[in-house]
Amino acid sequence: MNRIHPKIIEVLTGTFKVPAAEIVPEATMDSLEMDSLAVAELAVIFKETLGVPADSDTLLKGASLAEITAYLDEAAVGVGR
Repeated sequence: MNRIHPKIIEVLTGTFKVPAAEIVPEATMDSLEMDSLAVAELAVIFKETLGVPADSDTLLKGASLAEITAYLDEAAVGVGR
């Protein structure tokens, strides 16, 4: 996909123990069984590690991983990453 996608996989598999096979572009936070607290934590991790402002509302609103990746990638360009 792009340079942000590997980081998403790393965080989901390492921190949240999501099986790598379930991390597909069309997956949503709901389909990965990520509750609102986990999604909020994920948003904080993205902000701290990528320097990208990501709020849990953006990640929760039924967005697919492909959409989340595109959002984070665009935001990273905006902050010069």
